Amino acid sequence: MPEDVVQRRRVPNRSLIPEVLTVARKLLKRALVATIALLTTAATGIAVRSADAAVAAAPFKVLAFYNGTWDAAHIDFDKEAKEWFPATAAQYGFTWEATTDWSRLSASGLSGVQVVMFLDDGPPTERRAAFQTYMQNGGGFLGFHVSAFTTSANDWSWYYNTFLGSGNFVSNTWGPTAETLKIEDRNHPSTAGLPATIQSSVSEWYSWSNDLRNNSNIDILASLDASTFPVGDDPNQQWRSGFYPIMWTNKNYKMLYANFGHNGMNYTTNTRTSSTFASAQQNQWLINGLLWLGGGGTTTPPTPGFSSVINKNSGKCLDARSAGTTNGTAIQQYTCNGTAAQNYQLVTTTGNYVRVNNQANTAQALDVTDVSTADNAKIQTWTYSGGLNQQWQSVAESDGYFHLINRNSGKCLDVPAASTADSVQLVQYTCNGTAAQSFKLG
Repeated sequence: MPEDVVQRRRVPNRSLIPEVLTVARKLLKRALVATIALLTTAATGIAVRSADAAVAAAPFKVLAFYNGTWDAAHIDFDKEAKEWFPATAAQYGFTWEATTDWSRLSASGLSGVQVVMFLDDGPPTERRAAFQTYMQNGGGFLGFHVSAFTTSANDWSWYYNTFLGSGNFVSNTWGPTAETLKIEDRNHPSTAGLPATIQSSVSEWYSWSNDLRNNSNIDILASLDASTFPVGDDPNQQWRSGFYPIMWTNKNYKMLYANFGHNGMNYTTNTRTSSTFASAQQNQWLINGLLWLGGGGTTTPPTPGFSSVINKNSGKCLDARSAGTTNGTAIQQYTCNGTAAQNYQLVTTTGNYVRVNNQANTAQALDVTDVSTADNAKIQTWTYSGGLNQQWQSVAESDGYFHLINRNSGKCLDVPAASTADSVQLVQYTCNGTAAQSFKLG
Protein backbone atom coordinates (compact mmCIF):
# COMPACT_ATOMS: atom_id res chain seq x y z
CA MET A 1 0.00 0.00 0.00
CA PRO A 2 1.40 3.49 -0.82
CA GLU A 3 2.95 5.25 2.14
CA ASP A 4 0.56 8.19 1.97
CA VAL A 5 -2.40 5.80 2.17
CA VAL A 6 -0.88 4.05 5.17
CA GLN A 7 -0.44 7.36 6.94
CA ARG A 8 -3.88 8.63 6.05
CA ARG A 9 -5.66 5.44 7.02
CA ARG A 10 -3.38 4.50 9.91
CA VAL A 11 -2.99 0.95 8.62
CA PRO A 12 -0.63 -0.86 11.02
CA ASN A 13 2.34 -2.73 9.59
CA ARG A 14 0.99 -6.21 10.25
CA SER A 15 -1.49 -8.66 8.71
CA LEU A 16 -5.04 -8.27 9.88
CA ILE A 17 -6.24 -11.73 10.90
CA PRO A 18 -8.89 -11.88 11.00
CA GLU A 19 -31.89 -20.67 -0.07
CA VAL A 20 -35.71 -20.13 1.75
CA LEU A 21 -34.54 -20.65 5.31
CA THR A 22 -35.48 -24.04 6.69
CA VAL A 23 -38.42 -23.32 8.96
CA ALA A 24 -40.00 -26.03 11.05
CA ARG A 25 -43.40 -24.48 11.30
CA LYS A 26 -46.63 -24.53 9.34
CA LEU A 27 -47.02 -21.45 7.12
CA LEU A 28 -49.78 -19.07 8.16
CA LYS A 29 -52.04 -17.46 5.65
CA ARG A 30 -50.33 -14.53 3.95
CA ALA A 31 -52.50 -11.85 5.42
CA LEU A 32 -52.07 -13.12 8.96
CA VAL A 33 -48.32 -13.40 8.49
CA ALA A 34 -48.11 -9.84 7.28
CA THR A 35 -50.16 -8.53 10.17
CA ILE A 36 -48.19 -10.32 12.85
CA ALA A 37 -44.89 -9.25 11.33
CA LEU A 38 -45.87 -5.61 11.25
CA LEU A 39 -47.22 -5.63 14.79
CA THR A 40 -44.07 -7.28 16.08
CA THR A 41 -41.94 -4.74 14.30
CA ALA A 42 -43.87 -1.72 15.41
CA ALA A 43 -43.72 -2.92 18.99
CA THR A 44 -39.95 -2.62 18.81
CA GLY A 45 -40.17 0.74 17.04
CA ILE A 46 -38.86 -0.50 13.71
CA ALA A 47 -40.72 -1.05 10.43
CA VAL A 48 -40.38 -4.26 8.45
CA ARG A 49 -38.67 -5.00 5.15
CA SER A 50 -41.29 -7.62 4.45
CA ALA A 51 -43.69 -9.70 6.46
CA ASP A 52 -42.42 -12.94 4.97
CA ALA A 53 -38.80 -12.31 5.94
CA ALA A 54 -39.67 -11.10 9.41
CA VAL A 55 -41.31 -14.35 10.41
CA ALA A 56 -39.13 -16.70 8.38
CA ALA A 57 -36.20 -16.89 10.74
CA ALA A 58 -36.06 -19.24 13.67
CA PRO A 59 -34.31 -17.62 16.67
CA PHE A 60 -30.52 -17.64 16.39
CA LYS A 61 -27.55 -15.90 17.97
CA VAL A 62 -24.88 -13.75 16.35
CA LEU A 63 -21.61 -13.02 18.16
CA ALA A 64 -19.62 -10.16 16.62
CA PHE A 65 -15.91 -9.76 17.35
CA TYR A 66 -14.06 -6.48 16.98
CA ASN A 67 -11.07 -4.54 18.32
CA GLY A 68 -12.10 -0.90 17.86
CA THR A 69 -8.63 0.40 18.52
CA TRP A 70 -7.31 1.82 15.24
CA ASP A 71 -8.41 3.84 12.22
CA ALA A 72 -11.24 6.22 13.04
CA ALA A 73 -13.25 4.99 10.04
CA HIS A 74 -13.22 1.40 11.31
CA ILE A 75 -13.93 2.44 14.88
CA ASP A 76 -16.87 4.48 13.66
CA PHE A 77 -18.21 1.47 11.71
CA ASP A 78 -18.00 -0.55 14.93
CA LYS A 79 -20.07 2.10 16.71
CA GLU A 80 -22.69 2.09 13.96
CA ALA A 81 -22.81 -1.70 13.88
CA LYS A 82 -23.46 -1.81 17.62
CA GLU A 83 -26.57 0.32 17.04
CA TRP A 84 -27.89 -1.05 13.74
CA PHE A 85 -27.52 -4.78 14.30
CA PRO A 86 -29.27 -4.97 17.70
CA ALA A 87 -32.22 -3.01 16.27
CA THR A 88 -32.34 -5.29 13.25
CA ALA A 89 -32.03 -8.36 15.46
CA ALA A 90 -35.01 -7.25 17.54
CA GLN A 91 -36.99 -6.77 14.36
CA TYR A 92 -36.15 -10.13 12.80
CA GLY A 93 -36.16 -12.36 15.85
CA PHE A 94 -32.50 -13.13 16.50
CA THR A 95 -29.99 -11.92 19.09
CA TRP A 96 -26.80 -9.97 18.42
CA GLU A 97 -23.90 -9.36 20.77
CA ALA A 98 -20.57 -7.63 20.21
CA THR A 99 -17.39 -8.36 22.11
CA THR A 100 -13.69 -7.45 22.11
CA ASP A 101 -12.91 -10.64 24.05
CA TRP A 102 -11.41 -12.90 21.40
CA SER A 103 -10.95 -15.66 23.97
CA ARG A 104 -14.65 -16.37 23.42
CA LEU A 105 -13.68 -17.69 19.99
CA SER A 106 -13.50 -21.21 21.43
CA ALA A 107 -15.63 -24.34 21.55
CA SER A 108 -17.23 -23.30 24.83
CA GLY A 109 -17.46 -19.61 23.92
CA LEU A 110 -19.26 -20.38 20.66
CA SER A 111 -21.69 -22.86 22.18
CA GLY A 112 -25.18 -21.79 21.08
CA VAL A 113 -23.81 -19.29 18.54
CA GLN A 114 -25.08 -19.79 15.00
CA VAL A 115 -23.23 -16.90 13.32
CA VAL A 116 -19.82 -15.36 14.02
CA MET A 117 -19.14 -11.86 12.73
CA PHE A 118 -15.78 -10.11 12.27
CA LEU A 119 -16.29 -6.35 12.18
CA ASP A 120 -12.82 -4.83 11.97
CA ASP A 121 -10.17 -7.54 12.30
CA GLY A 122 -9.56 -11.26 12.39
CA PRO A 123 -8.71 -13.51 15.31
CA PRO A 124 -5.32 -13.60 16.99
CA THR A 125 -3.08 -16.54 16.16
CA GLU A 126 -4.10 -18.62 19.14
CA ARG A 127 -7.81 -18.43 18.13
CA ARG A 128 -7.44 -19.43 14.48
CA ALA A 129 -7.84 -23.17 14.98
CA ALA A 130 -11.05 -22.72 16.98
CA PHE A 131 -12.56 -20.58 14.25
CA GLN A 132 -11.59 -23.06 11.53
CA THR A 133 -13.14 -25.90 13.52
CA TYR A 134 -16.31 -23.87 14.06
CA MET A 135 -16.70 -23.24 10.33
CA GLN A 136 -15.87 -26.81 9.34
CA ASN A 137 -18.56 -27.99 11.75
CA GLY A 138 -21.24 -25.91 10.02
CA GLY A 139 -21.07 -22.54 11.77
CA GLY A 140 -22.08 -19.33 10.03
CA PHE A 141 -19.82 -16.34 9.30
CA LEU A 142 -20.19 -12.76 8.09
CA GLY A 143 -17.02 -10.73 7.66
CA PHE A 144 -16.61 -7.07 6.77
CA HIS A 145 -14.01 -5.00 4.95
CA VAL A 146 -10.72 -5.21 6.83
CA SER A 147 -11.39 -8.70 8.21
CA ALA A 148 -9.95 -9.95 4.88
CA PHE A 149 -6.99 -7.55 4.79
CA THR A 150 -3.55 -9.13 4.77
CA THR A 151 -0.25 -8.82 2.95
CA SER A 152 0.90 -12.24 4.19
CA ALA A 153 -1.85 -14.64 3.16
CA ASN A 154 0.34 -17.70 3.57
CA ASP A 155 0.61 -17.01 7.29
CA TRP A 156 -2.93 -18.40 7.54
CA SER A 157 -3.52 -19.95 4.17
CA TRP A 158 -6.73 -21.74 5.12
CA TYR A 159 -8.46 -18.44 5.97
CA TYR A 160 -7.12 -16.10 3.30
CA ASN A 161 -6.56 -18.49 0.37
CA THR A 162 -9.07 -21.28 0.95
CA PHE A 163 -11.92 -19.88 3.04
CA LEU A 164 -12.06 -16.28 1.76
CA GLY A 165 -10.19 -17.12 -1.43
CA SER A 166 -8.95 -13.56 -1.86
CA GLY A 167 -5.26 -13.96 -0.99
CA ASN A 168 -3.35 -10.78 -0.34
CA PHE A 169 -4.56 -7.19 -0.34
CA VAL A 170 -3.30 -5.43 -3.47
CA SER A 171 -4.77 -1.92 -3.62
CA ASN A 172 -7.52 0.34 -2.35
CA THR A 173 -9.52 3.23 -3.73
CA TRP A 174 -9.47 6.61 -2.05
CA GLY A 175 -11.41 8.42 -0.81
CA PRO A 176 -14.40 6.37 0.30
CA THR A 177 -17.29 6.51 -2.19
CA ALA A 178 -20.74 5.05 -2.81
CA GLU A 179 -20.89 2.95 -5.97
CA THR A 180 -23.25 0.94 -8.17
CA LEU A 181 -23.03 -2.79 -7.50
CA LYS A 182 -23.98 -5.43 -10.05
CA ILE A 183 -25.73 -8.45 -8.53
CA GLU A 184 -23.86 -11.40 -10.07
CA ASP A 185 -25.96 -14.18 -8.52
CA ARG A 186 -29.65 -13.33 -8.12
CA ASN A 187 -30.53 -16.86 -6.99
CA HIS A 188 -28.69 -16.78 -3.67
CA PRO A 189 -30.82 -16.26 -0.54
CA SER A 190 -28.89 -13.11 0.37
CA THR A 191 -29.76 -11.42 -2.93
CA ALA A 192 -33.45 -12.41 -2.96
CA GLY A 193 -35.66 -9.55 -4.09
CA LEU A 194 -32.79 -7.29 -5.16
CA PRO A 195 -32.76 -5.70 -8.62
CA ALA A 196 -29.95 -6.26 -11.16
CA THR A 197 -27.96 -3.37 -9.72
CA ILE A 198 -28.05 -1.71 -6.31
CA GLN A 199 -26.50 1.36 -4.75
CA SER A 200 -23.87 0.74 -2.09
CA SER A 201 -23.19 2.85 0.93
CA VAL A 202 -19.94 4.80 1.11
CA SER A 203 -16.82 2.70 1.63
CA GLU A 204 -13.18 2.35 0.70
CA TRP A 205 -12.80 -0.63 -1.66
CA TYR A 206 -10.09 -3.32 -1.80
CA SER A 207 -8.64 -5.42 -4.59
CA TRP A 208 -6.98 -8.81 -4.15
CA SER A 209 -4.14 -10.93 -5.50
CA ASN A 210 -6.47 -13.85 -6.34
CA ASP A 211 -9.05 -13.64 -9.12
CA LEU A 212 -12.15 -15.07 -7.44
CA ARG A 213 -13.69 -15.81 -10.84
CA ASN A 214 -11.15 -18.62 -11.23
CA ASN A 215 -12.12 -20.30 -7.95
CA SER A 216 -14.94 -22.81 -8.46
CA ASN A 217 -15.66 -22.78 -4.71
CA ILE A 218 -16.41 -19.06 -4.68
CA ASP A 219 -19.81 -17.68 -5.66
CA ILE A 220 -19.43 -13.95 -6.36
CA LEU A 221 -22.68 -12.28 -5.29
CA ALA A 222 -21.94 -8.69 -6.30
CA SER A 223 -19.20 -6.73 -8.04
CA LEU A 224 -18.58 -3.12 -8.98
CA ASP A 225 -20.74 -2.29 -11.99
CA ALA A 226 -18.83 -1.05 -15.03
CA SER A 227 -20.97 2.10 -15.10
CA THR A 228 -19.51 3.20 -11.79
CA PHE A 229 -15.93 3.79 -12.99
CA PRO A 230 -13.85 5.66 -12.04
CA VAL A 231 -14.03 4.50 -8.42
CA GLY A 232 -12.49 6.82 -5.83
CA ASP A 233 -12.10 10.58 -5.97
CA ASP A 234 -8.29 10.77 -5.73
CA PRO A 235 -6.92 10.53 -9.30
CA ASN A 236 -3.85 8.74 -7.95
CA GLN A 237 -5.90 6.08 -6.18
CA GLN A 238 -8.75 5.42 -8.58
CA TRP A 239 -9.89 2.29 -10.36
CA ARG A 240 -10.84 3.04 -13.95
CA SER A 241 -11.50 -0.47 -15.25
CA GLY A 242 -11.38 -4.12 -14.23
CA PHE A 243 -13.45 -6.62 -12.26
CA TYR A 244 -13.81 -6.12 -8.52
CA PRO A 245 -15.88 -8.51 -6.36
CA ILE A 246 -17.59 -6.85 -3.41
CA MET A 247 -19.70 -9.59 -1.78
CA TRP A 248 -19.21 -13.32 -2.07
CA THR A 249 -19.65 -16.71 -0.44
CA ASN A 250 -17.59 -19.89 -0.33
CA LYS A 251 -19.88 -22.76 -1.37
CA ASN A 252 -18.11 -25.17 0.99
CA TYR A 253 -19.07 -23.12 4.04
CA LYS A 254 -21.98 -21.15 5.41
CA MET A 255 -20.30 -17.80 5.04
CA LEU A 256 -20.54 -14.33 3.51
CA TYR A 257 -17.94 -11.61 3.04
CA ALA A 258 -18.71 -7.95 2.36
CA ASN A 259 -16.00 -5.50 1.34
CA PHE A 260 -17.84 -2.50 2.80
CA GLY A 261 -17.41 -1.33 6.40
CA HIS A 262 -15.28 1.82 6.18
CA ASN A 263 -17.18 5.04 6.87
CA GLY A 264 -16.23 8.33 5.30
CA MET A 265 -14.40 10.32 7.97
CA ASN A 266 -12.99 13.74 8.66
CA TYR A 267 -9.68 12.52 10.08
CA THR A 268 -8.87 15.94 11.51
CA THR A 269 -11.85 15.83 13.85
CA ASN A 270 -12.56 12.06 13.66
CA THR A 271 -16.16 12.80 12.75
CA ARG A 272 -18.36 10.70 10.49
CA THR A 273 -19.20 11.94 7.01
CA SER A 274 -21.14 8.88 5.83
CA SER A 275 -22.97 5.81 7.12
CA THR A 276 -22.37 2.17 6.21
CA PHE A 277 -26.10 1.57 6.72
CA ALA A 278 -27.32 4.38 4.46
CA SER A 279 -28.18 2.08 1.54
CA ALA A 280 -31.58 0.37 1.93
CA GLN A 281 -30.74 -2.22 -0.72
CA GLN A 282 -27.38 -3.02 0.83
CA ASN A 283 -29.14 -3.35 4.18
CA GLN A 284 -31.62 -5.74 2.58
CA TRP A 285 -28.69 -7.89 1.45
CA LEU A 286 -27.34 -7.92 4.99
CA ILE A 287 -30.70 -8.91 6.48
CA ASN A 288 -31.32 -11.61 3.88
CA GLY A 289 -27.80 -12.90 4.42
CA LEU A 290 -28.07 -13.06 8.19
CA LEU A 291 -31.40 -14.87 8.02
CA TRP A 292 -29.82 -17.41 5.67
CA LEU A 293 -26.71 -17.84 7.82
CA GLY A 294 -28.74 -18.25 10.99
CA GLY A 295 -31.39 -20.51 9.51
CA GLY A 296 -29.32 -23.63 9.02
CA GLY A 297 -30.52 -24.39 5.50
CA THR A 298 -29.57 -24.01 1.87
CA THR A 299 -32.80 -24.16 -0.08
CA THR A 300 -34.79 -22.15 -2.58
CA PRO A 301 -34.48 -18.39 -1.97
CA PRO A 302 -37.40 -16.71 -0.21
CA THR A 303 -39.84 -14.80 -2.37
CA PRO A 304 -39.70 -11.02 -2.04
CA GLY A 305 -42.16 -9.74 0.57
CA PHE A 306 -44.76 -7.66 -1.22
CA SER A 307 -48.23 -7.04 0.22
CA SER A 308 -51.23 -4.88 -0.47
CA VAL A 309 -51.74 -1.92 1.90
CA ILE A 310 -55.42 -1.48 2.80
CA ASN A 311 -57.04 1.63 4.26
CA LYS A 312 -59.20 0.99 7.33
CA ASN A 313 -61.85 3.57 6.45
CA SER A 314 -62.42 2.78 2.78
CA GLY A 315 -61.26 -0.83 2.56
CA LYS A 316 -59.40 0.15 -0.60
CA CYS A 317 -55.78 -0.44 -1.55
CA LEU A 318 -52.79 1.80 -1.98
CA ASP A 319 -52.36 1.99 -5.76
CA ALA A 320 -49.91 3.48 -8.28
CA ARG A 321 -52.21 5.36 -10.64
CA SER A 322 -52.50 3.74 -14.09
CA ALA A 323 -49.83 1.24 -12.96
CA GLY A 324 -47.28 4.00 -13.42
CA THR A 325 -43.60 3.28 -12.83
CA THR A 326 -42.13 6.75 -13.47
CA ASN A 327 -41.30 9.68 -11.24
CA GLY A 328 -44.39 11.62 -10.22
CA THR A 329 -46.86 8.74 -10.41
CA ALA A 330 -49.73 9.56 -8.05
CA ILE A 331 -50.33 7.20 -5.13
CA GLN A 332 -54.08 6.80 -4.80
CA GLN A 333 -56.59 4.44 -3.20
CA TYR A 334 -58.41 2.04 -5.50
CA THR A 335 -60.54 -1.08 -5.27
CA CYS A 336 -58.17 -3.92 -4.42
CA ASN A 337 -57.29 -6.01 -7.48
CA GLY A 338 -54.05 -7.83 -6.66
CA THR A 339 -51.95 -6.20 -9.36
CA ALA A 340 -48.31 -5.15 -9.01
CA ALA A 341 -49.47 -1.54 -8.81
CA GLN A 342 -51.01 -2.44 -5.45
CA ASN A 343 -48.16 -4.49 -4.00
CA TYR A 344 -45.70 -2.78 -1.69
CA GLN A 345 -42.58 -3.66 0.25
CA LEU A 346 -41.31 -1.89 3.37
CA VAL A 347 -37.50 -1.71 3.35
CA THR A 348 -35.50 -0.59 6.38
CA THR A 349 -33.43 2.57 5.87
CA THR A 350 -31.93 3.93 9.09
CA GLY A 351 -33.18 4.23 12.62
CA ASN A 352 -36.85 3.32 12.92
CA TYR A 353 -37.72 4.26 9.34
CA VAL A 354 -38.49 2.51 6.06
CA ARG A 355 -38.91 3.33 2.40
CA VAL A 356 -42.10 1.99 0.79
CA ASN A 357 -41.44 0.41 -2.62
CA ASN A 358 -43.94 -0.47 -5.33
CA GLN A 359 -43.46 -3.93 -6.87
CA ALA A 360 -43.60 -2.63 -10.44
CA ASN A 361 -40.47 -0.49 -9.88
CA THR A 362 -38.61 -1.11 -6.64
CA ALA A 363 -36.14 1.70 -7.36
CA GLN A 364 -38.92 4.12 -6.52
CA ALA A 365 -40.51 4.89 -3.17
CA LEU A 366 -43.47 6.76 -1.69
CA ASP A 367 -42.48 10.42 -1.68
CA VAL A 368 -44.03 13.62 -0.31
CA THR A 369 -44.22 16.04 -3.23
CA ASP A 370 -41.77 18.94 -3.16
CA VAL A 371 -40.34 17.81 0.20
CA SER A 372 -43.31 19.62 1.72
CA THR A 373 -44.08 19.74 5.41
CA ALA A 374 -47.59 21.13 4.83
CA ASP A 375 -50.93 19.43 5.35
CA ASN A 376 -52.46 17.98 2.15
CA ALA A 377 -49.13 17.70 0.33
CA LYS A 378 -49.67 14.94 -2.23
CA ILE A 379 -48.00 11.53 -2.24
CA GLN A 380 -46.27 10.25 -5.36
CA THR A 381 -43.55 7.79 -6.34
CA TRP A 382 -40.02 9.01 -6.99
CA THR A 383 -36.64 7.39 -7.44
CA TYR A 384 -35.33 6.74 -3.93
CA SER A 385 -32.45 9.03 -2.98
CA GLY A 386 -32.49 8.76 0.81
CA GLY A 387 -34.56 11.92 1.25
CA LEU A 388 -36.34 12.29 4.57
CA ASN A 389 -39.57 12.92 2.66
CA GLN A 390 -39.18 9.37 1.26
CA GLN A 391 -38.93 7.69 4.67
CA TRP A 392 -41.73 6.61 6.99
CA GLN A 393 -42.15 5.19 10.47
CA SER A 394 -44.83 2.59 11.15
CA VAL A 395 -46.68 2.85 14.45
CA ALA A 396 -48.89 -0.04 15.60
CA GLU A 397 -52.50 0.60 16.50
CA SER A 398 -54.94 -2.27 17.16
CA ASP A 399 -56.34 -5.22 15.24
CA GLY A 400 -53.31 -5.31 12.96
CA TYR A 401 -53.56 -1.71 11.76
CA PHE A 402 -50.80 0.89 11.77
CA HIS A 403 -50.19 4.45 10.63
CA LEU A 404 -47.20 5.79 8.68
CA ILE A 405 -45.45 8.97 9.82
CA ASN A 406 -43.23 10.87 7.39
CA ARG A 407 -39.70 11.44 8.65
CA ASN A 408 -39.40 14.91 7.14
CA SER A 409 -42.75 16.40 8.17
CA GLY A 410 -43.86 14.28 11.12
CA LYS A 411 -47.27 13.99 9.45
CA CYS A 412 -49.32 10.91 8.64
CA LEU A 413 -50.20 9.19 5.38
CA ASP A 414 -53.86 10.12 4.90
CA VAL A 415 -56.85 9.63 2.58
CA PRO A 416 -58.12 13.22 2.24
CA ALA A 417 -61.56 14.01 3.64
CA ALA A 418 -61.84 10.36 4.69
CA SER A 419 -63.00 9.59 1.15
CA THR A 420 -64.12 6.10 0.18
CA ALA A 421 -63.98 6.78 -3.57
CA ASP A 422 -61.64 5.25 -6.11
CA SER A 423 -58.76 7.32 -7.55
CA VAL A 424 -58.38 9.70 -4.58
CA GLN A 425 -54.71 10.66 -4.29
CA LEU A 426 -53.24 10.21 -0.83
CA VAL A 427 -51.69 13.10 1.08
CA GLN A 428 -49.86 13.75 4.31
CA TYR A 429 -51.84 15.33 7.12
CA THR A 430 -51.42 16.10 10.80
CA CYS A 431 -51.80 12.79 12.62
CA ASN A 432 -55.30 12.57 14.13
CA GLY A 433 -55.95 8.92 14.86
CA THR A 434 -58.82 8.56 12.37
CA ALA A 435 -59.47 5.49 10.21
CA ALA A 436 -58.46 7.50 7.13
CA GLN A 437 -54.89 7.29 8.46
CA SER A 438 -54.96 3.61 9.41
CA PHE A 439 -53.68 0.84 7.18
CA LYS A 440 -53.01 -2.88 7.29
CA LEU A 441 -51.11 -5.32 5.12
CA GLY A 442 -53.30 -7.60 3.01
